[in-house]
Amino acid sequence: MRRLHARLRAIALSLAICLAPEAQAGDACEDITLPPQAVAAAADNALRVAAALDAEDAPVAIVSRVGTDLSKHELFYSHAGFALRDHPDGRWTVIHLLNDCGSDRSALHAQGLVNFYADDLVRPDTRITWLRRDLADALAAHLLALGDHSTPRLHTPRYSTIARPGSSDYQNSTAWLLETLALAEGRARGLTVRDRGAAFTLAQLQGFKPDTVRIAYRKRIVGGLFAANVAFTDHPIGTRLSGDYPVVTVRAILRWLARNGAIAQEREWRDGQESIMPGAA
Repeated sequence: MRRLHARLRAIALSLAICLAPEAQAGDACEDITLPPQAVAAAADNALRVAAALDAEDAPVAIVSRVGTDLSKHELFYSHAGFALRDHPDGRWTVIHLLNDCGSDRSALHAQGLVNFYADDLVRPDTRITWLRRDLADALAAHLLALGDHSTPRLHTPRYSTIARPGSSDYQNSTAWLLETLALAEGRARGLTVRDRGAAFTLAQLQGFKPDTVRIAYRKRIVGGLFAANVAFTDHPIGTRLSGDYPVVTVRAILRWLARNGAIAQEREWRDGQESIMPGAA
């Protein structure tokens, strides 16, 4: 078994070096080459997660990563996507929304696990969240049909990192994740959800509450927080004056899923240590 794991790691590492796209950094999307240790860490994470996903009889799971240090906001995971089994692009393919090079635009992406974890992460830690089976089945069916024009993608290309929850003008990666989960939950319950507004309303009716991120007005001005991918005007004047911005976060999504009995099991790796988390369902 150790010999097989070593061989698989070598294969994954060589593929990562050859195929992983160069990381994007800065507003101009400057190309940088990942150092070998970062590629090796991505390959290790990919193998670890793939093995865990293969061990469970589930068509899809949520995978969370630490791409940005949000500790000052008392948040840990900054980004998440859906790891989909037997996608046309590969055995385990991550479907997620990404900001385009620090601009005010975004797009949906399908990436292999190595590329997902090779995205210049702050920490290599990760969390896998498996969902209640009927929800997972509905979600997987929806994700596999995203290429069909009749399937709602729930995607607004105009991007803001702090997009107001429920905004029809802007969207961030976690908002797309939440709304897609709400659509799948609706379908699992026999409801038809066809647009972002309906999806977010359903999530609210099921108790979703966003987190609050503190960005003081003075910090916005002095700290130079104005950027193409941050739209403060998406929030009402009262929020901008207070500096307390409601935002859809990975933590808020997982909290909502747990409270609704939608989580079947979770596993997490931090600082190289694995812990098997009790299911919330």
